[in-house]
Amino acid sequence: MKKIIIAVDGNSSTGKSTLAKALAKELNYVFVDSGAMYRAITLYFLRERINWNNIDEVNAALKNISLDFEYNDANGKSDMLLNDENVEAEIRDMVVSEKVSEVSTIKEVREFAVAAQQKLGTKKGIVMDGRDIGTTVFPDAELKIFVTSDPEVRVERRFKELYAKNPSINIEDVKKNLEMRDYIDSNREVSPLRKADDAIVLDNSDLTKEEQLAAALKLVKEKI
Repeated sequence: MKKIIIAVDGNSSTGKSTLAKALAKELNYVFVDSGAMYRAITLYFLRERINWNNIDEVNAALKNISLDFEYNDANGKSDMLLNDENVEAEIRDMVVSEKVSEVSTIKEVREFAVAAQQKLGTKKGIVMDGRDIGTTVFPDAELKIFVTSDPEVRVERRFKELYAKNPSINIEDVKKNLEMRDYIDSNREVSPLRKADDAIVLDNSDLTKEEQLAAALKLVKEKI
């Protein structure tokens, strides 16, 4: 059976990563979390106190960054490696969440990440999720899925995810963070979030994870 590239795009907390991971596992494809790559870059900038408004500092910092994924036997998923350090837990912190959209708007950062992502896709058989996968990273992907969900559902999902790690988190803060990220992602000059013309919309507001996966697998079989 031929292998294809599957691009899964959508706003933050729409469940696109959950879908992409499940698809990759079901199809025995490689899952690439593009958002984790931007989060890792943001974490590096924060750790090294990089002024990302200074392009010279950004370019110098990017030369010192290497990104990769490492399969985690314990959870059956791929963890993010930043310069060979497993930073999967650190990149999910709110401090990174609050800055990642800002960092990802930088042209040089996006070019750096896109080049790394495209290199991973040369052998096909991958599922990648993000905000510009179907429009910028893999415009020729055989299947493009644009995941949407009701805003209130998204806030509740994100709150539950963060609350499990930090019980002091406030749902209003989560809502404001998502609204801010939506605005930045949709209005940035370089590769803004938008649905590719040939993408298929999947609204999962009222779907279980199993129902969402079944719907996506049907789309995959039709393409293959």
